[in-house]
Amino acid sequence: MSIGTRIFSRLNGRRVGSDPFGNVYYEERRPPKTRRPKRWVMFKGLPESSKVPPEWHAWLHHTVDAPLTASQRPWTKPHVPNLSGTPGAYVPTGDERRGGARQPASGDYQAWTPGG
Repeated sequence: MSIGTRIFSRLNGRRVGSDPFGNVYYEERRPPKTRRPKRWVMFKGLPESSKVPPEWHAWLHHTVDAPLTASQRPWTKPHVPNLSGTPGAYVPTGDERRGGARQPASGDYQAWTPGG
C-alpha cells in the first residue's frame, strides 16, 4: 500500500478493527452531516477483495452499523479467500490436473451426430 494511503488513514480515519487475515478497517473520523461516513480497508499483502470476510463486507457497504463477529452465529464456517489460480484451488475429478480419469457415463447419454 502506498505511503499516501497510510498517511490519509492516520489523519482522517478511525480504526474500527481487523480481521484474521490482518486487514485493517477504517471509518472516516469527521464525516459531513450530509452523508454517511466513508469506510475502507487496508489490505495486508496484495489487495484482494475476496480476502474480506462477509461480516466486514456487510460493514463496509453500510448494511450493518457495527461489524458482526463469527461467534454470533456458531453455524458459520471460517472465511476462505478465492483460491483460483493457486495450488489450493478446487479441481474436480476428471480434470487433467487430477489424472484425467472420471467415472463412465451412466448410460442415459447419447452422443449427438449431425443429420441423425
